[in-house]
Amino acid sequence: MSSQLWQPHLSGISAIEKLQHKVGVQDYAHLHSWSIKNPGEFWSEAWDDCEIVGEKGSNFYSSGSDFISAQFFINAKINVAENLLAKGADTQIAIVTIAEDGSRREITWLELRNRVAATTAAMRAEGIVAGDRVAAWTPNVAETIFYALGALSIGAIVSTASPDFAPHAVEDRFGQIEPKLLLAADSYQYNGKTFDCTSKSVEIQSLLPSLIKTIQIKDFQSWIAPFEGAALDFTRLPFNHPGFVLFSSGTTGKPKCIVHSGAGVMLKAVAEQLYQFDIGIAQKVFFFTTCGWMMWNWLIMALGRGATIYLFDGAPMNPTPTRLFDIAENEKLDFFGVSAKFIDSAHKEGLEPIKSHDLSHLRVIGSTGSVLSPESFDYVYSSIKKDVHLASMSGGTDICGCFLAGVPTQPVYRGELQGPCLGMATDVFNAAGSSADIDEKGELVCTVPFPSKPLGFWADSKNEKYRAAYFEGFPGVWTHGDFASKSSTGGFTLFGRSDATLNSKGVRIGTAEIYRVVETFPQIQESMAVSQDWDNDTRVVLFVVIREGFEFNEALEKEIKTELRTKASPRHVPDLILAAPELPRTKSNKLVELAVTDVINGREIRNRDALANPDSLDWFKGLA
Repeated sequence: MSSQLWQPHLSGISAIEKLQHKVGVQDYAHLHSWSIKNPGEFWSEAWDDCEIVGEKGSNFYSSGSDFISAQFFINAKINVAENLLAKGADTQIAIVTIAEDGSRREITWLELRNRVAATTAAMRAEGIVAGDRVAAWTPNVAETIFYALGALSIGAIVSTASPDFAPHAVEDRFGQIEPKLLLAADSYQYNGKTFDCTSKSVEIQSLLPSLIKTIQIKDFQSWIAPFEGAALDFTRLPFNHPGFVLFSSGTTGKPKCIVHSGAGVMLKAVAEQLYQFDIGIAQKVFFFTTCGWMMWNWLIMALGRGATIYLFDGAPMNPTPTRLFDIAENEKLDFFGVSAKFIDSAHKEGLEPIKSHDLSHLRVIGSTGSVLSPESFDYVYSSIKKDVHLASMSGGTDICGCFLAGVPTQPVYRGELQGPCLGMATDVFNAAGSSADIDEKGELVCTVPFPSKPLGFWADSKNEKYRAAYFEGFPGVWTHGDFASKSSTGGFTLFGRSDATLNSKGVRIGTAEIYRVVETFPQIQESMAVSQDWDNDTRVVLFVVIREGFEFNEALEKEIKTELRTKASPRHVPDLILAAPELPRTKSNKLVELAVTDVINGREIRNRDALANPDSLDWFKGLA
């Protein structure tokens, strides 16, 4: 058993303890078991405990014919924006924005409500109706939230991306869903530099012919000014009305557009925030994210708990490595969310906030994006804060939430995620499709539907892509693509991705996005990008096959990295580029990323029999 690093201070008044008392169970394990055996009853309780505004109806859950067809709150009527604006007092602070240059802005709940009301009216004046798509290519600023909540008030569908995505990478995403409005960045700050987005914004507009209007961030206030004083105007919609499109990291073709129920995402997030983290009215919640990561969606849902949310835009260690810890101290944060990679980087920098910063207000440190190493657990408790709830979280864009997260009534054990979220039937399956034994590695799965499961993929009317993405591993069971094991403590240990999706510095990206750029080089015959477990995290390794008559050298390597940075994003730049003699492929001539991933991570190859050239893998064995 792993060593215990933290023990909760049970009060009897936490949301989990109250629910245990109501259900009549003594501990979290039994409460979780009840929640997955009775999904309708549990999610109805969550609706009530989270004080959801709307008409709940009387049919809370229908199992349908399979995981995909299951539905929640079949006759409910609800508006996401109405809920996110329902709790804070007018004079309290709803949002605090902090830019890399130190500029800071506070937005009260009254101002937030007024801005959203004006944005809703401005959108209606542009002809936006329920079901229309609106997109944002923006830094992490308050205007993006005004814009998103205005759209959700109407029932429009929101999709967001960060401004470090190049125009064609934006086209690959937004071009599929044909947005009518675009909120566009003027500029953004990162690592001490200011990047002008003007020319990219113009190019993006030309690549999205569906747009009827583009609003620059600098012009946002003047766009909504004619509608100042408008009343809040919410359209209540069915629970499964689409609210968000997020983008998967597909390994072939363009990124897959995952369509999410706005209400499903909201209920899942606020339930996590209530039960797994005890987030409530006026608590100060921070997560380091961009608008291109699902943690942005998760963060804005904390408004539905009445919390004050903090938006930071910039590099996390600029101008000094302690920047985020400075924010945690100065703002007296309750919840401090960062990536596992950030914690690892702080460790390597030798930072000791436990000595240099007053973090007495900090209750929870949330970590996600990649696996948090046991050494990073040690570092948090030795060098950041001894008495803090360290909540390592695991979920994804696919569900816009968590399978595994913090459990505030349970101890924290070194290297372990504390347990499954309430309502999430999270398990580990072995190759035979059975629930794995304790400490047996296998596939992370979920066996019972949940409200934030996707409604489907865009333009996938028969759900073929949807089924292929999650249900081919074990029939009727959501297979997420993570290697994991269960612990005798009730927790879980994760070992990284088991599929071919890349995890670059905490952000999932698709290999096809890399190939699109790399294979325009005349010197390169073909390429393959994979993730390798490395230094308590993962690194992206790009293998290239060089055409006859050319050579791989430092100049070509530098040019590849530059092109990826400018034509995709900085996150698409691999950590290592190597020239390989041959890449493995199937008998139908399809490159097999999983085989190389398995080899360089020292794992058993799962599909060697399907390869046309299995001997090609021998070259990769020395890289394990």
